[in-house]
Amino acid sequence: MTQTPDVQALNARIDKVLARIASSAQEAGRDPGAIRLVLASKTRTPSEIAAALAHLSRLGVKPVAGENRVQELVKHAEITDIPYELHMIGRLQRNKLSHAMRGCSMIHSLDRESLLTALLRRHEEDPAATPEVLLQVNTSGEPSKAGFAPETELLADAAGRLLAAGVALRGLMTIGARSEDSCRVRASLALLRQLRDELALSEVRELSMGMSGDLELAVAEGATLVRVGSAAFGPRPAQPGA
Repeated sequence: MTQTPDVQALNARIDKVLARIASSAQEAGRDPGAIRLVLASKTRTPSEIAAALAHLSRLGVKPVAGENRVQELVKHAEITDIPYELHMIGRLQRNKLSHAMRGCSMIHSLDRESLLTALLRRHEEDPAATPEVLLQVNTSGEPSKAGFAPETELLADAAGRLLAAGVALRGLMTIGARSEDSCRVRASLALLRQLRDELALSEVRELSMGMSGDLELAVAEGATLVRVGSAAFGPRPAQPGA
């Protein structure tokens, strides 16, 4: 049986996240309106997602949901009365790429050469079906994280191929360093901004970085998309068998 979300508590958490973004932006001398909140809706129910999206809509914030898994895209079919963007923010297998391309308006996690090649091939077959994309970069150097190496020449080559094919490349994405050392975390986020600036491509402006624990650092370093899950929705429920 699906549990009804505690809407009041959910709204309060979202308000707090938006306040954190606004405060961080103001401290950095940035316009809070230039930073979009992406609700990371992994494992969340359609009713939870719908309530969160509805609250953002009432606040005048353009709602965006981000899914980590292609198989969870289907639950969004139940959310029919709230206009919102759906982004793919998790790692993609090549055999599921076409599903993500059909179901999402942006893919944040174009993270490797084989996936880029597959996307270009599918784009050639049906250009109109290709969403906006971001190149994921492993700026922390952690082996557990996916992403292209943080090398300007490598990223310029990938970006050039996408743009030449007519793919709407919009920016870069990273996951901050997993560390208690805020300086190390911030350095991994600052590197993404540096790489974007070195690419110097007018089309490549978005920086998708920052999550519940490090969004302030990400905003300070220029994030335009922050992917927040637990700070907005609360702790994830225990999975069966966990």
